[in-house]
Order: sequence, then structure tokens, then C-alpha cells
Amino acid sequence: MTRQGRIRVVVVDDHDMLRQGLATFLRVSRDLVLVGEASNGEDAVRVCRELAPDVVLMDLVMPEMDGVHAIDLIHQAQPNIRIIALSSFGEDQLVKAAIKAGATSYLLKNISAANLAAAIRATHAGLPTLAPEVAPALVATGTSSPCLGRGSDLTRREREVLALMMEGLSNAEISSRLRVSPYTAKNHVSSILGKLGVSSRTQAVSLALHADLVRPD
Repeated sequence: MTRQGRIRVVVVDDHDMLRQGLATFLRVSRDLVLVGEASNGEDAVRVCRELAPDVVLMDLVMPEMDGVHAIDLIHQAQPNIRIIALSSFGEDQLVKAAIKAGATSYLLKNISAANLAAAIRATHAGLPTLAPEVAPALVATGTSSPCLGRGSDLTRREREVLALMMEGLSNAEISSRLRVSPYTAKNHVSSILGKLGVSSRTQAVSLALHADLVRPD
């Protein structure tokens, strides 16, 4: 695979050893390539402006400018760049802030190399990936949540599709899993977005977790 056909990644973290480890991981991945690094949010904004990567791995707790602020600035200026919040922390406020700022995915740094590679690919395709440990941070905790009521008209099949979206499956994978046509899967996803009043899969997954829309039978 040529360099041009690979997913271009920027790594942002204030710890040199972690950046070096991620750089090594990316060098041995056939479809991923490291194109830039930054040690704080301010540098991250500059590097993204200069290099326009496909995906950014963004630490959240850094000097100069924190990751959430950097995510917001990058997302506003370059919305086509997909951002993965990659943090040691999964606190409620931090998770919500990163997603609200524009992160497509939120992962913890204890993730395996194989799962991180899969998450980068999924995020590049616009499919959100959330660490299981951070899901509770997005579940509604009070009756005043503005999400209450949204999604109440989802059909049983649409809830099944939404659950698969939360796993990070693409339309084609949903089609295969449910044994329906790709056209039907796409229509289900479009219907879900419309009923939830959102415009992206990331927003749909975040809302589904926040409002506890998908429950086990």
C-alpha cells in the first residue's frame, strides 16, 4: 500500500515516551502513517492547520492548551479531520466535554494496539468508537435531561440497528449482521438520525448512551 493510500495520523501528547510508542505502532501498520506530532494543544492546532491529517489522537490533559480546547478549535476550522480523544481519564465531565467539542471517539490509553488500529480506521470512516469504561459518563443522571423523550418512537428494528451503530459497525456490516439489504440498513440509519434529531452517527451514539435508549432484552 502506498503512503498516499494510508490514513494520515497526528499524535498529540505531552509525554515523549507515549508519542514515541504510538509512532512505533503506526510505523508497523500497513494502512496507517504518522505525519506529525505535537506536545500541547496549541501546537496541535498549528500542526493540523499545516498538515490536514485524516485522524488526530488527542491527549486531553496537557500544558499550554488542553485537549478539549484544541479539539474545539480544530473541529471548527477543519471539520473533516476526525479526532480521537485518547486519555488516561474517563471522568464524566471530561468525556462529555470532548464529545461536545467535536471528538468522534473517546478511548482510554490502556487500549490494545489492535483495538486502537481498528478504532482509527472506524473513526476515519466516521464511525464513533467509545471505550466501554466511559459509557456510564454519558448516561442520563437526572430527569431534567433535554434528551428525555427523544428516540421514544424508534422501532424495535431501529433499536437493533442503533445498538450495532454503538458497536462501531458500518452500514455494510449492519446489513450483513441483520441479513438485510445495504439499502435497508442505510434507510434504518437515516430514520434513526431523523428521529433523534441529529446529523451524525457520533451524535446518535452519544445521545443513545446519554438517554439510555438501548437496553438489553
